[in-house]
Amino acid sequence: MAKPKTNEIIVGLDIGTTKIAAIAGEVTDDGIDIIGIGTAPSKGLRRGVVVNIDATVSAIRAAIDEAENMAGCQISTVFAAISGAHVRGINSHGIVAVKDKEVREADMARVIEAAKAVAIPMDREVLHVLPQQYVIDDQDGIRDPLGMAGVRLEAKVHIVTTAVTSAQNVVKCANRCGLQVADIVLEPLASAQAVLEEDEKELGVVLIDIGGGTCDIAVFSDGAIVHTAVLPLGGGHVTNDIATVLRTPLDSAEKIKRRYGCAMRSMIDDGDTIEVPSVGGRGPRVLPRSTLVDIIEPRIEEIFEHVKRELMRSGYADGLAAGIVLTGGASILDGTAEVAEHVLGLPVRRGMPTRIGGLVDVVRSPAYSTGVGLVVYGASHGRTAIARSQQQQASGDRGLIKRAWIRLAEMF
Repeated sequence: MAKPKTNEIIVGLDIGTTKIAAIAGEVTDDGIDIIGIGTAPSKGLRRGVVVNIDATVSAIRAAIDEAENMAGCQISTVFAAISGAHVRGINSHGIVAVKDKEVREADMARVIEAAKAVAIPMDREVLHVLPQQYVIDDQDGIRDPLGMAGVRLEAKVHIVTTAVTSAQNVVKCANRCGLQVADIVLEPLASAQAVLEEDEKELGVVLIDIGGGTCDIAVFSDGAIVHTAVLPLGGGHVTNDIATVLRTPLDSAEKIKRRYGCAMRSMIDDGDTIEVPSVGGRGPRVLPRSTLVDIIEPRIEEIFEHVKRELMRSGYADGLAAGIVLTGGASILDGTAEVAEHVLGLPVRRGMPTRIGGLVDVVRSPAYSTGVGLVVYGASHGRTAIARSQQQQASGDRGLIKRAWIRLAEMF
């Protein structure tokens, strides 16, 4: 029988295009210990967006059950990740007068609300408001203005917006599994919690999270996030290219990519060969490994060319002293970091989850960066987010009861 857990347990639910991962972490005095992991193939998403609720619910349930069995506890609340080309990031700022000439929490809340006052379409909602810095009476670069003297308070923030329906579908899938969503977190923001160092954020760094269907970008400068973007390109496109050119089933193409794949021609031997299964009952074929690399390399280069254009558009391409951090399942492919360094002209390292305990050997892979990052995010923001979620759920329940009474009164 599993021993009862006395510490707080945080669960991250990474709903990806190719896999769904549920990671349970226990918050201890020494940090976070990973105590349960569950994964399941994802069939209900396309480019980070839910397109089949039933298939997504089935995969989430399988991942949660596996994580529960490993952790020895019941999971009821999760922090869910979201991505997709519908995600937009903008920078904004707000200014308010300080009432008592000393900055209080109410003043900070008012200036954040003022910064949020931007025009967004009706079909979009604000996902995150991330403070970059505060300015008090022309004194900039302030991280925490609480208690400081001044008469004018300004906040510079990064606002992340998402499509309302996409966020609602994520919550709906979790609710149908009996789970309550404490908060929805942007995938690169979660991954950054797990793989980036504080000095990298200070110097200027780009996190590139390449998943199965999307490539998530987050730019950090002076310790704060300054630009976010999601490109509809990922490892699934490489798999589709292999399946199309080599005329092999998608499952076989994925296995070939993982076993023999490489993103740079100079890293393989000319005499290497691979066995490629055929379709329609035909026998397998033996092809040079260089044929496979010639398919993969152009697609990986294309992904980083799009990243380069996004960085140029952001205006922060020249201030990235810490270079690039690559993470996500597709970054495991040999040669990916070398291609990124060649195309982007910046130093590149592969990022894996750090500063955790417990089942470290299992989750120390770029594929689990988002899941572990959700646990870290939940540990630092958890109580506020869970309380807000419970308040919203209670408010919604009261609204349902009120509407039911009105409907009953109309009937009589």
